[in-house]
Amino acid sequence: MSYIRLVNVTKQFGDVTAVNNLNLEIGKGECFSMLGPSGCGKTTTLRMVAGFEDLSDGEVWVGDRLLSSPKKHHYTPPENRNFGMVFQAFAVWPHMSVYENVAFPLRLRKLPKSEIDQRTRDALIATNLLKSAEDSPANLSGGGKQRVALARALAINPDVMLLDEPLSSLDPHLREEMRFEIKDLQRKYGFSIIYVTHDQSEAMALSDRILVMKLGVMQQIDTPLNVYNNPSNKFVFSFIGVSSFSDVTWQGNQAFIKGSQHALPSALVIPDRMRGETVFNLASRPTEIRFTSETDPNGVRGIVIRKAFLGEIIDYLVKIGDQEIRVQIGRREPGPEVNEVCYLHFLRPFWYKVNE
Repeated sequence: MSYIRLVNVTKQFGDVTAVNNLNLEIGKGECFSMLGPSGCGKTTTLRMVAGFEDLSDGEVWVGDRLLSSPKKHHYTPPENRNFGMVFQAFAVWPHMSVYENVAFPLRLRKLPKSEIDQRTRDALIATNLLKSAEDSPANLSGGGKQRVALARALAINPDVMLLDEPLSSLDPHLREEMRFEIKDLQRKYGFSIIYVTHDQSEAMALSDRILVMKLGVMQQIDTPLNVYNNPSNKFVFSFIGVSSFSDVTWQGNQAFIKGSQHALPSALVIPDRMRGETVFNLASRPTEIRFTSETDPNGVRGIVIRKAFLGEIIDYLVKIGDQEIRVQIGRREPGPEVNEVCYLHFLRPFWYKVNE
């Protein structure tokens, strides 16, 4: 059942349409991520949900509460929406203790002193900050400061938690640690999360569903697995995960990777919609290609031009004709050396028109 609803939401800045007719529904207790490159409209969308940005058109609902509607001349200010907010900048006050930072929004609501204390302590316990309650946030690490921001948002018992690039300023180890802490807090408290990020691994790890945006337009909404395995278009394929796009041309009834003298194997089935294209793309993911032998009827001939050890994986760059394709294998798997001829087996190729 939908809990948060965006209906035909549009935002224009002069002649620029930042968000274009966006419709989506988010369930109660769902973690929903908005993913896309800078300028795609994800933060603008979050700000409209929060009430920090006016809508040009459309409506925002939470449950049976209408929060924003220009046509109905209705607007609920941010402080009355009962949303927790955590930003990229920690936004903690160094002149207040950790306890006072967390208690501050409760004092603004003029709650009884005993309730303020109970809620603050509960939030500090949930974020493992109770021992630091009397410390200054200035003495905490980046992860500690972000926990203070999370605790402050939790203390108000939010209906929805809005997170805007909350981990981007942390180092990789802390980022990984904090993403799982956020997920654990969501499971414990049951609030919905709208999470804005350009980091695919964060979105994949945290989300029940992901919205991929481009230039203010929704490209796909689905589970992380389906977005990865079944991208709706070329942009989603290129944005999610590591990918290679190789130009392919026709010579009669045979297809050749551009610049190669060796035709692609007939077992590599090319969709009929590519038959009329002069040039089209073979799209592949590095982890979905295997090195094979010359005798494999599915093998595509190439030459290794780079081999890099990246810990658990070995990353190859293979040249086929005048195109370059990345291949990744486990560090314990046998593989060719630089300048050696190799053969690639594409396990799950995708085919796209050049300009689609």
